[in-house]
Amino acid sequence: MLSLDEARAYFAQDRFATENGAVIEEIGEDYAVCSMELTSRHRNALGNVMGGALFTLADFAFAVATNIGGRPTVSATSQITFLRAAKGDRLTAKAEKVRSGRSSVYYEMTVWDELGNVVARMTGYGAVVG
Repeated sequence: MLSLDEARAYFAQDRFATENGAVIEEIGEDYAVCSMELTSRHRNALGNVMGGALFTLADFAFAVATNIGGRPTVSATSQITFLRAAKGDRLTAKAEKVRSGRSSVYYEMTVWDELGNVVARMTGYGAVVG
């Protein structure tokens, strides 16, 4: 398994997520925690956090969690449910393994806001490609 510093260096190449503010906070066996500081670029016309920002952070946590153990994995399908508007200036997402097989994985991601409110839940099915 990669160390936190190794994971941060490796995922610096995940330019869409990192250039939009996604940061790896914590990794462990079968999970990852990532965060994102919110700015005006993350907001929609109503002033709420754009769903794409929530999805990006959850998807980044999924990518980190599924790839830190040396088994290259890509997302095959994802489903996100937006539960409420995010409050504050920071989002956090945790990806946790539900199942891991020889050729596929299944994870659940939870995204919460700065106040601790769960704002989205996502599931991800991934294909092991290496």
